[in-house]
Amino acid sequence: MMCRNWRNATIVCLLAAMSIFAASQDQEKKETEVKGMIASRTGETLLVKDKDKQTIVVITDDTKTKDNKGLIGVRKEYMANTVLIPGLKLKVKGHTDEQGRVVAKTITVDGDDLETAQMIQAGMHPTVQQVAENEQNISANQKNISENKENVSANKTQIQENMGDIKENTDRFSQLSEYDVKDSATVNFAVGSAKLSPEDTAKLKQLAQSASGLKGYIIEVKGFTDASGNAAMNEKLSEDRAGNVVKYFVQQANIPVRHIVAPGAMGEFQPTASNETTQGRAENRRVEIKVLTNKVIVGD
Repeated sequence: MMCRNWRNATIVCLLAAMSIFAASQDQEKKETEVKGMIASRTGETLLVKDKDKQTIVVITDDTKTKDNKGLIGVRKEYMANTVLIPGLKLKVKGHTDEQGRVVAKTITVDGDDLETAQMIQAGMHPTVQQVAENEQNISANQKNISENKENVSANKTQIQENMGDIKENTDRFSQLSEYDVKDSATVNFAVGSAKLSPEDTAKLKQLAQSASGLKGYIIEVKGFTDASGNAAMNEKLSEDRAGNVVKYFVQQANIPVRHIVAPGAMGEFQPTASNETTQGRAENRRVEIKVLTNKVIVGD
C-alpha cells in the first residue's frame, strides 16, 4: 500500500511539474504587439523603428500579412510577405523569442501607406508637386489679399501639412541607402506577354544560386512595360511579369518567399530606353531583379 501511495504521489508531482513548465512556456510566448515603420529588411527579419525604439521582427512561413479594409476594418485582404518593403508602416502581433526578437504571427499594413512606400522606393515624392501648386495659389491670392484671406490661410495650412509629409517621406527614403547590390539581372518580354523564356529562366537560376550563398539576403523584383497601351493595362501587365519571376524563384529555385520583396507594379514608369523606337520599347518590357544585403546585418 505504501509503494502504491508513493507511486501515486510521484505521478502527481510529475504532472504538477509539467503544468508549471507548460505555463512558463505559454508565458514566454505571450502575445506582444509592435508598431512602427520598416527601416530595413534582411532576409527573414525586419528592423521596425518607432521613434527612438527599434525591434527585430522575424517572418516565418506561418506569418500572415493583411490589410484591414472597410470603415471598421472588418474586411481583411491577405497579401504575400513580398509587400514588406522598407518605408512601410505596420502593426505586428506575435511573441518574443529567446533572443528578444518578435516572431510575427500577423502583420497588418495599410493599403494607402503601402502605395506611398512603393512610390518612395521608386524615387518619387508624391507631395512635392502639390506643395508647388499651393505656393502658386498663395502667390496669386496675395494680389487680392483683402478678398482672399481665408484661401491664403487654408493654402498656408496645406503647405505646412505637405512639408511635414515631404520630411517624413524623405526620412523613409533615406533608409533605402542601407543596402548593397550583390548581383542583378534583367529579363525581357514579348509584346503584351508575361511569359518567361528559357534564356530568362537560366538567368534567374544563376541569380538564385548566387543569392543562396549570402547571409541575410533579399531579392528585389520590379516589373515594367513600354508606353504602349493605357496606364491601367500597363500596371497589370508589369505586375504579372514581376509575379511570374517571383513564382519562378519560389517554385523552381526554392527561394523562401520571405526573402523576396516586390515593391509594386511600375508600369511604364522609369523607361530604360526611348519608347519612340522598336528596340527601345523592347528594352522597356522588362523585370529588374537585384540581390541585396543589408550593410549592417541585423540577424537571419
